[in-house]
Amino acid sequence: QVELVESGGALVRPGGSLRLTCSTSGFAFSSAGMRWYRQPPGEERMWVASITDDGEATNYRPSVVGRFTISRDNAENTLYLEMNNLAPDETAVYSCNFETYWGKGTLVIVSP
Repeated sequence: QVELVESGGALVRPGGSLRLTCSTSGFAFSSAGMRWYRQPPGEERMWVASITDDGEATNYRPSVVGRFTISRDNAENTLYLEMNNLAPDETAVYSCNFETYWGKGTLVIVSP
């Protein structure tokens, strides 16, 4: 079955960086467009970034352009999200997504 497992979340100070990982199995990862979402406390989940199956095209929500980078390793069936210059309002559970499938997410806390 399809499995998405996020990792890499942590407590980080404002301005800090993190790299999130989404390990996948159970589907043809190299043929799948993938997305990252985040859900801040008490808020709805929001789209963060997308990447095509071959990694050639990416898209980002405007607030993260220039700071976040989505990437993938099709040989390892793994999706990444590099996040730089994090702000406190980016505290959230970050989840990866493929079609209707979701991981459980990884918690990122940005706090002094």
